[in-house]
Amino acid sequence: MKKLILTEDGSHTIFVPELNEHYHSIHGAVQESNIVFLENGYEYCKADPVFIFEAGFGTGLNALLTAVRSARSGRKVIYTSIEKYPLGTEIIEKFNYADFAGESGSELYNLIQKAEWGKMVKISERFSLLKIDGDLTTDYIPGMYDLIYFDAFGPDKQPDMWKEPVFMKISSVLNDGGVLVTYSAKGEVKRTLRSCGFTVSLLPGPPGKREMIRAVKHP
Repeated sequence: MKKLILTEDGSHTIFVPELNEHYHSIHGAVQESNIVFLENGYEYCKADPVFIFEAGFGTGLNALLTAVRSARSGRKVIYTSIEKYPLGTEIIEKFNYADFAGESGSELYNLIQKAEWGKMVKISERFSLLKIDGDLTTDYIPGMYDLIYFDAFGPDKQPDMWKEPVFMKISSVLNDGGVLVTYSAKGEVKRTLRSCGFTVSLLPGPPGKREMIRAVKHP
């Protein structure tokens, strides 16, 4: 059974006993998302509007923080996320992420979580969301994207998600010069991304992680 826990920055994550894995860093869930996906992904990618694809909707934290950043910057975001195991409302309602997302955080998070699956929904003036209930390893990915948030469970927990067929699939829907960011910095991940046509850079990771990956698709 999934367990709700507090991470070191005071934000929630989930522990999955069957996998012995957390959804986010225990050193800070919001902190990790901000550093890996927002600062090194969203802010680095200059497309406007920006089309984002997220591998692993999870708790909806990355979507929330991106919606908040979009509202502050005035930049339009079209956000698509795929999730094989959507969470139930009984645990979603317990997350405290709205406390970290400013005055509109609670409203935005409720709209994101209540958005109908399989349908593009306008969450705010500049943020639209499509949640896909599906499996990245087998299902079709609609659209073309400027930025990929790769937030699957780690390679030792979900190895199929980190293999060449998945990264080739992602490359096929990523525009030339498009960006992929992930918290992982494993050698096998770097090698696989390079074999799929990416230029890979190692960046300082969030607390608890020495490094993370940002990869750019060759034109």
